[in-house]
Amino acid sequence: MAEGLNGGPPVAQNRRARRDYIIEETLETGIVLQGTEVKSLRAGKASLGEAYAGPKDGDIYLINCTIQEYPNAGKFNHEPRRPKKLLLHRRERDRLLGAVKREGVTLVPLKIYFNQRGIAKLEIGLAKGRKQHDKRQLEKSRDWQRQKARLMRNKG
Repeated sequence: MAEGLNGGPPVAQNRRARRDYIIEETLETGIVLQGTEVKSLRAGKASLGEAYAGPKDGDIYLINCTIQEYPNAGKFNHEPRRPKKLLLHRRERDRLLGAVKREGVTLVPLKIYFNQRGIAKLEIGLAKGRKQHDKRQLEKSRDWQRQKARLMRNKG
């Protein structure tokens, strides 16, 4: 299983991101979470499938990320799809917001993981959309690499 930048295995991973987008740059950010959200993340109850990062009120937020409710929280539970603020340095934030406005790139969440200190981190990618024929070409090349490795392993 792939490790995070400085941490353990991912809690949630966006598997389609590298297929649907050309990732130009990755960046580690912090996330503002409530206590029950952290407990649900530790239980592995999160999904990044439909999530994206975007500007809101001058900051960058993680939108449509689903963190299921924590069953033992009772009435103190969190809203599963609430927007979560990303913690970035001002220069990084301004650079990313400028890139999104100018170049037509997207901020795609790649994975959520806990670093070595036990703090939840989000890896986001600065990405450009991939065309359908590019996706097909990528699939063909990956299949060929798999077949080539299988043949080499069997021959030798």
